[in-house]
Amino acid sequence: MEQVKKILEQADAIMINSGAGMGVDSGLPDFRGTSGFWKAYPAVSELGISFSQMANPVWFEKDPELAWAFYGHRLNLYRQTVPHKGFKQLLEFGEQKKLGYFCFTSNVDGQFQKAGYDDDKIEEVHGSILHFQCSVPCSYDIWDVSDMEINVDMQKFKAEEPLPVCPKCGAIARPNILMFGDYSWLSQRAENQSVRFYNWLEKIENENAKLVIIEIGAGKAVPTVRHKSEAIAGRLNATLIRINPRDYDVPKGKHFGIAKGAVQGIELILSNL
Repeated sequence: MEQVKKILEQADAIMINSGAGMGVDSGLPDFRGTSGFWKAYPAVSELGISFSQMANPVWFEKDPELAWAFYGHRLNLYRQTVPHKGFKQLLEFGEQKKLGYFCFTSNVDGQFQKAGYDDDKIEEVHGSILHFQCSVPCSYDIWDVSDMEINVDMQKFKAEEPLPVCPKCGAIARPNILMFGDYSWLSQRAENQSVRFYNWLEKIENENAKLVIIEIGAGKAVPTVRHKSEAIAGRLNATLIRINPRDYDVPKGKHFGIAKGAVQGIELILSNL
């Protein structure tokens, strides 16, 4: 921990990478494995549908009431959730650095924005549940729905009318999230975020600045975030600090694995800095 704290103190920039485990300490489910998903949604277990099967755009055409029961419940849940204290601790630490911070996340819950992070310093690689698009899609429009609430009958696991629709063509709307088997996701919002992210990385590289990557709750089941952390660490000779209660192994080199959950891990590395 002395090494970790010294590296953090000397850093010029902080990259905050997160997977589903980041939100668990805020009370959010991580859908770890089929049993974990079914525990969160017992009505879906009776249908025998796995998470990867449920998180598929085909349901918006096949059974939109079921599709919006799943995504509507998640939308309402994420809106009601209060980000845990680790979010603020990381933000305050990142803001102190010369070149600031940037977040890279596979989460679609909008928790970083809710915790006060600059929207221009976040890349949501899988999209955002707080933004909708047409399910067809009839256009490239993506719209903000941060104030929308969808009523869901949890006994029947069906969304109640009226269901969200596209304001242009009237077709069923869907979240602007990259799903499994998804060929209709509109990616331009995430691509714009990615451009800002790589401009920030380019500045770090040009200034030969010291970058530290703090990765929280990114497992191996969907390794998008882990791969990004390791690729950037290799490219910019950055230090990776991986916080994960299970999958905390790190590549060889000046990297550190911490077997903790999000709140405990963040507190451990940032205390007394």
